[in-house]
Amino acid sequence: MDKFYSITELTREFGVSTRTLRFYEDEGLINPERRGRTRLFRPADRRLIQEILRGRRIGFTIAEIRDIIRVYKDPPGEVGQLEMLMNKVNEKRDELRQKRRDIEETLAELDNVEEACLTRLAEIGVGT
Repeated sequence: MDKFYSITELTREFGVSTRTLRFYEDEGLINPERRGRTRLFRPADRRLIQEILRGRRIGFTIAEIRDIIRVYKDPPGEVGQLEMLMNKVNEKRDELRQKRRDIEETLAELDNVEEACLTRLAEIGVGT
């Protein structure tokens, strides 16, 4: 007999809300079996949720995750999915590196402003 997971089991396991899982279902990322109003998640759904959450943690959008899943399900299949994923990882890495450079520049500018303020306070005789 196939193993199924309830929505409650998965929310506890992954630390997400039922609303999150319903959102992923509404977005077409997962497709649990329905028995009446009850959602039954297969092991494949569980793995997919795990990968969706991983994608979200590293900054992928729902649309990007959907594209990655779609490429896996349709030709060219896993090879195409892995190639797309590698491209997305490289893009995300480049974005983060640019953000880090931007943050470093902003911090340096803040240091300059602070130094200018301290210098001017000293010039006008105000101690800090």
